[in-house]
Amino acid sequence: MEKWHVYMDIYQLKKQGFKIRRIARKLGISRTTVYKYLDKSPEEMGEWMASTQTRRKKLDPYEMLIQTWLSEHPDLSASQIHDWLLERYTDLKVGESTVRLFVNELRDKYNIPKTEAMRDYQGLQDPPMGQQAQVDFGHTVQKTPDGKEVKLTFITFVLSHSRYKFVKWLDRPFTTNDVIDCHEQAFHAFGGIPYEIVYDQDALIVVSENAGDLILTEAFQAYREERKLTMYVCRKADPESKG
Repeated sequence: MEKWHVYMDIYQLKKQGFKIRRIARKLGISRTTVYKYLDKSPEEMGEWMASTQTRRKKLDPYEMLIQTWLSEHPDLSASQIHDWLLERYTDLKVGESTVRLFVNELRDKYNIPKTEAMRDYQGLQDPPMGQQAQVDFGHTVQKTPDGKEVKLTFITFVLSHSRYKFVKWLDRPFTTNDVIDCHEQAFHAFGGIPYEIVYDQDALIVVSENAGDLILTEAFQAYREERKLTMYVCRKADPESKG
Protein backbone atom coordinates (compact mmCIF):
# COMPACT_ATOMS: atom_id res chain seq x y z
CA MET A 1 0.00 0.00 0.00
CA GLU A 2 3.04 2.28 -0.03
CA LYS A 3 2.10 3.68 -3.43
CA TRP A 4 -1.38 4.54 -2.16
CA HIS A 5 0.07 6.47 0.78
CA VAL A 6 2.40 8.37 -1.55
CA TYR A 7 -0.55 9.18 -3.78
CA MET A 8 -2.62 10.48 -0.86
CA ASP A 9 0.29 12.61 0.41
CA ILE A 10 0.72 14.14 -3.06
CA TYR A 11 -3.03 14.64 -3.41
CA GLN A 12 -3.32 16.40 -0.03
CA LEU A 13 -0.28 18.64 -0.61
CA LYS A 14 -1.62 19.65 -3.99
CA LYS A 15 -5.00 20.57 -2.44
CA GLN A 16 -3.10 22.72 0.07
CA GLY A 17 -1.59 24.71 -2.78
CA PHE A 18 1.94 23.27 -2.90
CA LYS A 19 3.72 23.50 -6.25
CA ILE A 20 5.00 20.39 -8.00
CA ARG A 21 8.65 21.17 -7.19
CA ARG A 22 7.82 21.68 -3.47
CA ILE A 23 5.81 18.45 -3.31
CA ALA A 24 8.65 16.48 -4.91
CA ARG A 25 11.23 17.98 -2.54
CA LYS A 26 9.04 17.46 0.53
CA LEU A 27 8.35 13.79 -0.23
CA GLY A 28 11.79 13.00 -1.64
CA ILE A 29 10.52 11.87 -5.03
CA SER A 30 10.97 13.10 -8.59
CA ARG A 31 8.70 15.66 -10.24
CA THR A 32 7.96 13.05 -12.91
CA THR A 33 6.53 10.78 -10.21
CA VAL A 34 4.40 13.62 -8.86
CA TYR A 35 2.98 14.32 -12.31
CA LYS A 36 2.32 10.58 -12.84
CA TYR A 37 0.31 10.28 -9.63
CA LEU A 38 -1.60 13.54 -10.09
CA ASP A 39 -2.65 12.36 -13.52
CA LYS A 40 -4.90 9.75 -11.87
CA SER A 41 -8.16 10.25 -10.02
CA PRO A 42 -8.65 8.30 -6.75
CA GLU A 43 -10.82 5.82 -8.65
CA GLU A 44 -8.22 5.37 -11.38
CA MET A 45 -5.51 5.02 -8.75
CA GLY A 46 -7.46 2.22 -7.08
CA GLU A 47 -7.87 0.38 -10.38
CA TRP A 48 -4.19 0.91 -11.19
CA MET A 49 -3.16 -0.48 -7.79
CA ALA A 50 -5.31 -3.57 -8.38
CA SER A 51 -3.78 -4.15 -11.81
CA THR A 52 -0.32 -3.66 -10.32
CA GLN A 53 -0.92 -6.49 -7.86
CA THR A 54 -2.02 -8.83 -10.68
CA ARG A 55 0.90 -7.76 -12.83
CA ARG A 56 3.44 -8.31 -10.07
CA LYS A 57 2.09 -11.79 -9.28
CA LYS A 58 2.59 -12.87 -12.89
CA LEU A 59 6.12 -11.51 -13.29
CA ASP A 60 7.37 -11.78 -9.69
CA PRO A 61 9.25 -15.05 -10.41
CA TYR A 62 11.30 -13.20 -13.05
CA GLU A 63 12.04 -10.07 -11.00
CA MET A 64 15.68 -10.84 -10.19
CA LEU A 65 16.42 -11.92 -13.75
CA ILE A 66 14.93 -8.73 -15.21
CA GLN A 67 16.67 -6.63 -12.54
CA THR A 68 19.99 -8.23 -13.54
CA TRP A 69 19.36 -7.49 -17.21
CA LEU A 70 18.54 -3.87 -16.42
CA SER A 71 21.62 -3.46 -14.20
CA GLU A 72 23.93 -4.89 -16.86
CA HIS A 73 22.21 -3.10 -19.77
CA PRO A 74 20.53 0.12 -18.53
CA ASP A 75 19.57 1.07 -22.09
CA LEU A 76 17.42 -2.04 -22.57
CA SER A 77 13.89 -1.35 -23.74
CA ALA A 78 10.85 -3.13 -22.37
CA SER A 79 10.19 -4.64 -25.81
CA GLN A 80 13.66 -6.21 -25.81
CA ILE A 81 13.08 -7.66 -22.34
CA HIS A 82 9.71 -8.98 -23.52
CA ASP A 83 11.44 -10.74 -26.43
CA TRP A 84 14.14 -12.20 -24.15
CA LEU A 85 11.55 -13.55 -21.73
CA LEU A 86 9.52 -15.24 -24.46
CA GLU A 87 12.65 -16.72 -26.04
CA ARG A 88 13.83 -18.15 -22.71
CA TYR A 89 10.42 -19.19 -21.32
CA THR A 90 8.31 -20.45 -24.20
CA ASP A 91 5.36 -21.26 -21.92
CA LEU A 92 5.13 -17.70 -20.56
CA LYS A 93 2.06 -15.82 -21.80
CA VAL A 94 2.49 -12.10 -21.14
CA GLY A 95 1.83 -8.98 -23.16
CA GLU A 96 4.41 -6.34 -23.98
CA SER A 97 2.43 -3.64 -22.15
CA THR A 98 2.45 -5.74 -18.96
CA VAL A 99 6.23 -6.16 -19.21
CA ARG A 100 6.65 -2.43 -19.84
CA LEU A 101 4.77 -1.50 -16.68
CA PHE A 102 6.66 -4.10 -14.63
CA VAL A 103 10.01 -2.86 -15.98
CA ASN A 104 9.12 0.72 -15.07
CA GLU A 105 8.32 -0.41 -11.52
CA LEU A 106 11.66 -2.21 -11.24
CA ARG A 107 13.54 0.84 -12.52
CA ASP A 108 11.92 2.87 -9.73
CA LYS A 109 12.42 0.17 -7.11
CA TYR A 110 16.13 -0.42 -7.86
CA ASN A 111 16.91 3.12 -9.04
CA ILE A 112 17.98 2.07 -12.54
CA PRO A 113 17.29 5.02 -14.85
CA LYS A 114 17.17 4.22 -18.53
CA THR A 115 20.23 5.44 -20.37
CA GLU A 116 20.37 6.09 -24.06
CA ALA A 117 23.28 4.45 -25.80
CA MET A 118 25.24 7.06 -27.74
CA ARG A 119 25.63 6.20 -31.39
CA ASP A 120 28.23 7.53 -33.80
CA TYR A 121 26.94 8.78 -37.13
CA GLN A 122 28.92 9.43 -40.24
CA GLY A 123 28.24 9.86 -43.90
CA LEU A 124 28.61 6.72 -45.99
CA GLN A 125 29.40 6.48 -49.65
CA ASP A 126 26.77 4.89 -51.81
CA PRO A 127 27.54 1.24 -52.51
CA PRO A 128 28.57 0.30 -56.07
CA MET A 129 25.92 -0.37 -58.72
CA GLY A 130 24.22 -3.70 -58.16
CA GLN A 131 25.64 -4.05 -54.66
CA GLN A 132 22.59 -3.42 -52.48
CA ALA A 133 18.81 -3.03 -52.43
CA GLN A 134 16.65 -2.11 -49.44
CA VAL A 135 13.17 -3.54 -48.92
CA ASP A 136 10.37 -1.87 -46.95
CA PHE A 137 6.70 -2.50 -46.29
CA GLY A 138 4.03 0.14 -45.71
CA HIS A 139 0.37 0.98 -45.96
CA THR A 140 -1.90 3.92 -46.60
CA VAL A 141 -5.63 4.62 -46.40
CA GLN A 142 -7.18 6.14 -49.53
CA LYS A 143 -10.70 7.11 -50.57
CA THR A 144 -12.46 5.41 -53.45
CA PRO A 145 -14.48 7.42 -56.02
CA ASP A 146 -17.64 6.67 -54.03
CA GLY A 147 -16.13 8.09 -50.83
CA LYS A 148 -15.33 4.83 -49.07
CA GLU A 149 -11.98 4.31 -47.38
CA VAL A 150 -9.74 1.44 -48.44
CA LYS A 151 -6.44 0.34 -46.92
CA LEU A 152 -3.67 -0.28 -49.44
CA THR A 153 -0.46 -2.10 -48.59
CA PHE A 154 2.79 -1.97 -50.52
CA ILE A 155 6.29 -3.36 -50.72
CA THR A 156 9.11 -1.30 -52.15
CA PHE A 157 12.58 -2.24 -53.40
CA VAL A 158 15.13 0.60 -53.68
CA LEU A 159 18.56 0.23 -55.27
CA SER A 160 20.98 1.94 -52.88
CA HIS A 161 23.25 3.34 -55.59
CA SER A 162 20.77 4.77 -58.13
CA ARG A 163 17.68 5.04 -55.86
CA TYR A 164 15.76 3.29 -58.64
CA LYS A 165 12.54 1.94 -57.13
CA PHE A 166 10.14 -0.91 -57.71
CA VAL A 167 6.80 -0.78 -55.83
CA LYS A 168 3.97 -3.30 -55.69
CA TRP A 169 0.54 -2.38 -54.29
CA LEU A 170 -2.18 -4.69 -52.97
CA ASP A 171 -5.66 -3.98 -51.61
CA ARG A 172 -5.14 -6.68 -48.95
CA PRO A 173 -2.33 -7.71 -46.56
CA PHE A 174 0.70 -9.35 -48.14
CA THR A 175 1.40 -13.04 -47.65
CA THR A 176 4.87 -14.60 -47.72
CA ASN A 177 4.12 -15.98 -51.18
CA ASP A 178 3.18 -12.46 -52.33
CA VAL A 179 6.51 -11.19 -51.00
CA ILE A 180 8.41 -13.91 -52.88
CA ASP A 181 6.52 -13.13 -56.09
CA CYS A 182 7.31 -9.41 -55.66
CA HIS A 183 11.02 -10.23 -55.35
CA GLU A 184 10.86 -11.95 -58.72
CA GLN A 185 9.06 -9.00 -60.29
CA ALA A 186 11.59 -6.56 -58.82
CA PHE A 187 14.56 -8.61 -60.05
CA HIS A 188 13.00 -8.69 -63.52
CA ALA A 189 12.49 -4.90 -63.44
CA PHE A 190 16.07 -4.30 -62.22
CA GLY A 191 17.54 -6.72 -64.74
CA GLY A 192 19.28 -8.78 -62.07
CA ILE A 193 19.61 -9.65 -58.38
CA PRO A 194 21.53 -7.24 -56.11
CA TYR A 195 24.43 -8.79 -54.23
CA GLU A 196 22.92 -7.83 -50.85
CA ILE A 197 19.33 -7.14 -49.78
CA VAL A 198 18.55 -5.23 -46.57
CA TYR A 199 15.31 -5.89 -44.66
CA ASP A 200 13.51 -4.85 -41.51
CA GLN A 201 12.31 -7.68 -39.26
CA ASP A 202 8.92 -8.27 -40.86
CA ALA A 203 6.81 -11.25 -39.77
CA LEU A 204 6.41 -12.32 -43.41
CA ILE A 205 10.16 -12.93 -43.60
CA VAL A 206 11.43 -13.40 -40.04
CA VAL A 207 9.78 -15.60 -37.42
CA SER A 208 12.00 -14.63 -34.49
CA GLU A 209 15.48 -13.64 -33.38
CA ASN A 210 17.24 -15.94 -30.92
CA ALA A 211 20.47 -14.60 -29.41
CA GLY A 212 21.26 -12.78 -32.64
CA ASP A 213 20.39 -15.73 -34.94
CA LEU A 214 17.46 -15.07 -37.23
CA ILE A 215 14.84 -17.74 -37.86
CA LEU A 216 13.16 -17.17 -41.23
CA THR A 217 9.71 -18.32 -42.25
CA GLU A 218 9.86 -21.74 -43.89
CA ALA A 219 8.74 -20.46 -47.31
CA PHE A 220 11.15 -17.53 -47.37
CA GLN A 221 14.06 -19.69 -46.16
CA ALA A 222 13.46 -22.08 -49.05
CA TYR A 223 13.30 -19.14 -51.47
CA ARG A 224 16.48 -17.64 -50.04
CA GLU A 225 18.34 -20.92 -50.55
CA GLU A 226 16.95 -21.33 -54.07
CA ARG A 227 18.00 -17.83 -55.12
CA LYS A 228 21.16 -17.83 -52.95
CA LEU A 229 20.22 -14.39 -51.58
CA THR A 230 22.64 -12.51 -49.34
CA MET A 231 20.44 -10.98 -46.63
CA TYR A 232 21.06 -8.34 -43.99
CA VAL A 233 18.19 -7.99 -41.50
CA CYS A 234 18.17 -4.88 -39.30
CA ARG A 235 17.73 -5.03 -35.56
CA LYS A 236 14.15 -5.19 -34.35
CA ALA A 237 12.47 -1.87 -33.49
CA ASP A 238 15.57 0.05 -34.58
CA PRO A 239 14.83 2.10 -37.72
CA GLU A 240 18.17 3.92 -37.52
CA SER A 241 20.12 0.72 -38.18
CA LYS A 242 18.97 0.66 -41.81
CA GLY A 243 20.27 4.13 -42.62
